[in-house]
Amino acid sequence: MKLEMPPFQQAKLLVIGDVMLDRYWHGAASRISPEAPVPVVKVGNQEDRPGGAGNVALNIAALGSAATLIGVVGKDDNAQDLESRLVAAGVYCEFIKSEDKPTITKLRVISQHQQLIRLDFEEKFDEQDVADLQSLATSLLPSAQVLVLSDYAKGALQDVAALIELARKQNIPIIVDPKGTDFEKYRGSTLITPNFSEFEAVVGTCVNEEELVKKGLKLMSDLELQAMLITRGEHGMTLLRPDSEELHLPARAREVFDVTGAGDTVISVLASALAAGDGLAEATAIANLAAGLVVGKLGTAAISGPELRRAILTEQNSGMGVMTAEQLSIAVQDAKAHGEKIVFTNGCFDIIHAGHVGYLSEAKKLGDRLVVAINADDSVARLKGPGRPINPVERRMAVLDGLEAVDWVVNFEEDTPEALLKSLQPDILVKGGDYSLEQVVGGEYVLSYGGEVKALEFLDDCSTSAIVEKMKDSS
Repeated sequence: MKLEMPPFQQAKLLVIGDVMLDRYWHGAASRISPEAPVPVVKVGNQEDRPGGAGNVALNIAALGSAATLIGVVGKDDNAQDLESRLVAAGVYCEFIKSEDKPTITKLRVISQHQQLIRLDFEEKFDEQDVADLQSLATSLLPSAQVLVLSDYAKGALQDVAALIELARKQNIPIIVDPKGTDFEKYRGSTLITPNFSEFEAVVGTCVNEEELVKKGLKLMSDLELQAMLITRGEHGMTLLRPDSEELHLPARAREVFDVTGAGDTVISVLASALAAGDGLAEATAIANLAAGLVVGKLGTAAISGPELRRAILTEQNSGMGVMTAEQLSIAVQDAKAHGEKIVFTNGCFDIIHAGHVGYLSEAKKLGDRLVVAINADDSVARLKGPGRPINPVERRMAVLDGLEAVDWVVNFEEDTPEALLKSLQPDILVKGGDYSLEQVVGGEYVLSYGGEVKALEFLDDCSTSAIVEKMKDSS
């Protein structure tokens, strides 16, 4: 799948949900308290950031999209701090102020980049506190392209069903970050984004991906959802749609530093990309990239447009080239999920010559992606005899990777690529040279699941063995 930076500046989103202030106290912890076996932190720096639905809106604004936020706060200094930070970031705020409850505040004490303790200051908001929320949503929703509901079970979303119905009447997509085990209240949403624990709490334990998909599709049907995105931590994400094959995206994080706010980043980038005109699969892939960036940061953090653009550009230069069998399996699954036709060929490719180049170019024309599987060194020696290969597997793979027609290169230790064929199940198996279709190893298996087997000719009088013999004759 080719990813491009969406035109986020064209997107307009309305975020409704539980807003909170994330407060961080940073300091050195060099001794243990004499009063109790706990570290003593000498606070040297204090930092406040918008959290919850506030962080979702902040992420949307950081991408360059227009974000309007409806939430409930107290009549206190923390509310003023929260609003001033959001407004400074470009978020339009419509806060409902409770008469008797404080702004939800979460205080984290951090030393040497480690969170030592979290203290929550909160009281759950009730129906009286949110009495004006529906009217605010009614007035602001017509100017939005996507509605985001950020549920942290703090009381702001007392009547989710009414908000969903309001958006549906105006044909505005509804993206929900759910909470708890009562998903019935999200019935009729366009898409919900539970994490894996939240998902299992509703549908029960999933022992494998097949069961996850089966239970997910049933839940979608029961709740009349159009899609579901399950975030799975180190296992990436799984996008489910009723009439499409599931899409599994691997985790992109190079280093996991702090998962705080990762879910907020996913839903904000996903919703913004959809509002900007991206398809669901593309929006999900971009959100997955963003999640990989945010977990490398400390605390609740936003991903900027330039950061995401760099990640997308980097992604376009990866996901191809030399791969392990495991990496290739994921890449091929992704390509298939997006309707791309996979062509597979294999060989020793000891000395890359004009015949190979022409053959691989013709093979690529048969589909969208070309996989070239090559025999590892020991395998070549068994097949070709003493003195072969002339070039070790790393060099052979590097040369093939440099050819424009080749998308992926992988090696195998066995004498045949049958294990790879069973793992990848390409649409077309191609062999070069003077092979008949009956002689193509793995051809029968490919045909068994509806694939094709084709034979293409090399250029006349052009082969590695012929080149080797000519070199011997001239020496």
